[in-house]
Amino acid sequence: MQMMKLSAPLLALLLLAGCATRDDFKALKSEIDELRGRQLKSERELSVVKSESKEGMDKGIQDVQKELEGIRKLNADLQATQEGVKVDLQVLSGKMDDLTLQSKRPGDDLALFKEDLERRLTALETKLLGVSKEQDAVQKQVADSPDILYQSGQEAFKGGDMKKSRELFSRFAELYPKNALAANAVYWVGETYYSEKSYDQAILEYQKVIKNYPDKEKVASAKLKQGMAFINLSDAKSAKYVLRELQKQYPASEEAKRAKDLLKGLK
Repeated sequence: MQMMKLSAPLLALLLLAGCATRDDFKALKSEIDELRGRQLKSERELSVVKSESKEGMDKGIQDVQKELEGIRKLNADLQATQEGVKVDLQVLSGKMDDLTLQSKRPGDDLALFKEDLERRLTALETKLLGVSKEQDAVQKQVADSPDILYQSGQEAFKGGDMKKSRELFSRFAELYPKNALAANAVYWVGETYYSEKSYDQAILEYQKVIKNYPDKEKVASAKLKQGMAFINLSDAKSAKYVLRELQKQYPASEEAKRAKDLLKGLK
């Protein structure tokens, strides 16, 4: 764009000076047209990329919401079934108590009826156990959904439960390695170790972010925290190397500014 803005004055100077031939004028005009064409093409391609990215993100969010709604409905149905079974058990238990008081009924008939009633109670208890197991599976599936799993990890971290937060974020990274928040989850695993002053382990987790998600924004943060971890380990040489690499790769980032301040304090 700057070349286009400079070409018009340059053309005027050439014409005024009497130095430009017709061929020079045509060549310069052709160059300007070509630059304008490239600019228009780049703008169209950028517009297409933005549109496709937004559509993909919207579709992903809708799919997750539909999945969660289905799981919530299934969980509600299972709870209703469990409540119904409990009511049946209470009714049958009441009938058994009544039978115990009915001493006038012939002994054989009463024994057969009680035996049949006990079989029915056993069958209902088995059914209730199956419903409970199925409900537990559904609840686990809900808990393992990406949104809930990531949010639970953040809540545990904010609450100071580093072990639980680490487990949740590790599970997120394991179940959803291609999720947009996977790099963040691994980074937060490193943060849990850093908070516990396990700097060696934190450095390894930050390195996973740098190695496995090189195009993600969290790479700059991971490099900065790596440098800080090395400083805490009194390894100034490694800290300098990491922080200088951060400045080279992300010179305009806030992490690079922080790295500059940290380097001033290293000898």
